[in-house]
Amino acid sequence: MEGLRLNKYLASCGLCSRRDADKMIERGEVRVNGERACQGMRVGSGDLVEVHGKAVCVPAEKAILAYYKPAGVVCTERDVHADKIVTKEIGYHKRVTYAGRLDKDSEGLLLLTDDGNLIDAMMRGKNGHEKEYIVRADKKWEDAAIQHMREGVYLDELKQTTRPCEIERIGDKTLRIVLTQGLNRQIRRMCESQGYRVKSLKRTRVINIELGKLKPGEYRELEKEERAELYRLCGFTIRQENGRY
Repeated sequence: MEGLRLNKYLASCGLCSRRDADKMIERGEVRVNGERACQGMRVGSGDLVEVHGKAVCVPAEKAILAYYKPAGVVCTERDVHADKIVTKEIGYHKRVTYAGRLDKDSEGLLLLTDDGNLIDAMMRGKNGHEKEYIVRADKKWEDAAIQHMREGVYLDELKQTTRPCEIERIGDKTLRIVLTQGLNRQIRRMCESQGYRVKSLKRTRVINIELGKLKPGEYRELEKEERAELYRLCGFTIRQENGRY
């Protein structure tokens, strides 16, 4: 880890994203070799890094989980008023964080990991990583509405036009939608813009990882080949995946 930027080191420890690491450093919550850390500094294998007085280090192997989030479970780590939150429901033996939210009423595939660098790479909109959904609306879909959404629609609440996307009709009221961006409640807003209300929404794929045979509330650790392909598609090498930058 010689010469690794401190924010990247903290993300590699699974504590947070690099952006949140910068905030922690700015607030004085991080110390290196007993001294208050500063932005832009680098740390090596012999340095002692502490957060809130507790030493942290990069785990030998990162955890990456595929989880079937049931409807009603909230993607949050801070909302004390939420009845069910992902990190408590999954009950994994070490801290993991989700990469890409699903709103409370939606269900399906959620990836969780302790690799903050992987989360950063997955969440960068410019990378255009695919996410696939099965969406059932309240009435039969008209061809014109589907075509409008394929081409991109302007969402007034977000003051933004959605990217062109792949849409396949798989039933009178049901569509398969593949997005390459993750705006807030994007599919629901897209459908509402065409006069439709979403009755159910399930995410079935994130990049190369599929929901498969998982049932609501279940999770599994990714297989070696899946992990390697996910890291490759996110721009990492195997050497980087193992934490040796």
